[in-house]
Amino acid sequence: MASIQFITTPTGDRMVVMPEDEYRALTEAAQDAEDIADANRINERIAKGQEELIPAEFVNRIIDGESKVKVWREFRAMSAGELAEKAEISAAILLQIENGERDVSFETIKKIAAALKISVDDLA
Repeated sequence: MASIQFITTPTGDRMVVMPEDEYRALTEAAQDAEDIADANRINERIAKGQEELIPAEFVNRIIDGESKVKVWREFRAMSAGELAEKAEISAAILLQIENGERDVSFETIKKIAAALKISVDDLA
């Protein structure tokens, strides 16, 4: 490190003065360390089964505006009938939901999310 100065303010606070390049390098290193820690936490959650990886194919379908219920159902390799049965709704209602032809109550969304083993937020 180049020239670093320590300054004590009139109130007793101790301050450090350093070249800007060194300051930027320190902040980048701190950010890198934080990113690595975040990645390690996610990897631990994945290893424990607390997080799930979803292939880009399915994510892109959701981003493109396809029905989240349908995409998640297909990701789970479930038929419409299977999901409807697990969610305790009719297959006709499920298909209307998937096609955007029916408004969905929060209670129904909760049942569908539970049947798909995802959070309600994943369907929001």
